[in-house]
Amino acid sequence: MLAAFFKVSCPVCQYTFPFLERIHKAYGDKKITIVGISQNDQRDTNAFLKEYGVTFPTLLDDPNGYAVSNAYGLTNVPSLFLIGQDGKIEISSVGWVKQELDDINRQIAAVQQTAPPPVFQPGEDVADFRAG
Repeated sequence: MLAAFFKVSCPVCQYTFPFLERIHKAYGDKKITIVGISQNDQRDTNAFLKEYGVTFPTLLDDPNGYAVSNAYGLTNVPSLFLIGQDGKIEISSVGWVKQELDDINRQIAAVQQTAPPPVFQPGEDVADFRAG
C-alpha cells in the first residue's frame, strides 16, 4: 500500500498527485493500493481530486487533531509511505523527490514481478526536488 498524505493548498502536493495517479493507472487492479489521506474537508478534497484527475481512494484525516498524520509523524506534506504486506514502512518520502518516486515505482514492480511502468514521459520537464 502507498499512503499519500496531502493538503489541497500545498503546491508540491498539486505537483505530486498527478504522478501518483499515473502509478495508480499503470498498475490498475494489481496488488497495489494507493490511498490519499487529505488534511482538508470533503468539499475541498473533492475539488482537488477533480482538478488534478485523481481517481484512487482518498480518506480524510480529522482536521481537529490530524490523528492519522500525527501517528505517522508528519512534518510536511506531501508525505508518502510505501507499506509492505507485513505492515512495515519500506520507503518514506517527504516533499517531491523524483528519485524517491522512481524507487517507490520500482519497489511496487518488484513485488508484482514485472518491469516498472514509466512514470515520467519522454521530454517531460520533471523537477528533481521540491521541498514540501
